Amino acid sequence: MLNKLKKLDYGILLILVCLMIISVIVINSATANNPLYANNDMKQVLFFGLGFFLAIVAVMFDYRIVLKSWHVLYGIGVALLVLVYFFGAEINGAKGWFKLPGGYFSFQPAEMMKIILIIGIAYLMGRRQGDRLNFSQDLLTIGAFSFLPFMLVMIQPDLGNAIIFLVIVIGMLWIGNVKYLHVAVGLTAVLAVIFLAVFLFNTFSTEIQDYLIEQKKGHWFDRINTYIHPEEASADAKLQSENAKIAIGSGGLSGDGYLNGDMKNGGFVPYAYSDSIFVVVGEEFGFQGAAILLLLYFLLIYRMIIIAFKCYDRRASYIVIGVVSMFVFQVFQNIGMMIGLMPITGITLPFISYGGTSLILNMLSIGLVFSIKAHQEVYELAE
Repeated sequence: MLNKLKKLDYGILLILVCLMIISVIVINSATANNPLYANNDMKQVLFFGLGFFLAIVAVMFDYRIVLKSWHVLYGIGVALLVLVYFFGAEINGAKGWFKLPGGYFSFQPAEMMKIILIIGIAYLMGRRQGDRLNFSQDLLTIGAFSFLPFMLVMIQPDLGNAIIFLVIVIGMLWIGNVKYLHVAVGLTAVLAVIFLAVFLFNTFSTEIQDYLIEQKKGHWFDRINTYIHPEEASADAKLQSENAKIAIGSGGLSGDGYLNGDMKNGGFVPYAYSDSIFVVVGEEFGFQGAAILLLLYFLLIYRMIIIAFKCYDRRASYIVIGVVSMFVFQVFQNIGMMIGLMPITGITLPFISYGGTSLILNMLSIGLVFSIKAHQEVYELAE
């Protein structure tokens, strides 16, 4: 046990502690004048505590046991996604949460499915032992494996997590020795779908808007239309995006100071403690604070990539790259939507945004990376 603990990546552990401190500080500021969320910062500390515990415990378990059980985990994940559609609680227009007894905590199966997807794809790609992936035996299998949870999450509807599923698949296939012809076909198909979606949206915008309003999801149309046609979007539709950019820009080089941000206090930027938390960082700590946060993310990703390079087991490398792909996209998407580069979705900022399920499962994915690092020497000797 002690030998495995010695193999912990203490650099990653230190980075996570720094991210925890930043998270608690900005959540405290974002909820300072809102009594409904007054205890969110302390809840975040508890979530981090549980996350650190799970990450360290994960080191004791050989990741190969998890790999061998991928089909069981997949079945559990899909079953939960089905159950949450029928029995889950609806939050912000999406029926994707199980409310735990007491109503203080909730669980989102889509977050857990990210890790399961990574494990399953790593196992399926690992069968090739580094050889080129076959279209019918590998790519179609991985596609079918990923399509079911993707659709189950889409119908909740949870576009943010569904997109993350796609990013995980693309990121892992990219380093899985896929043929260039298949890459070209895949990129062509993706671009064709995007152009077709934009064409249909522009052609039938009125019908789409009426349908979404009827389904009480008019905010979907506003978000998409604001991104595609910002000049045509209404002031209300652009409110969150515009206010977010104003708040971040007002922070300047060094920020307005802790607890001195104006945009979050009056609710001008909704969900400042969760999805929009980067606004608090930019407004109160300025470019310097945002740069420090991005540097921490860079160091976290860098150290995980180093672990992936040093793996003797290709499946382990695939898992680490899957986790890296998930984090990189979430950081890019969350920050990008706050500065106008990406459309607004419900994707949280990893390790910073308030949220029990996402934070704990992000920590658990780090624990999986820890387990991979701790068991590589054992794997080499076994070979």
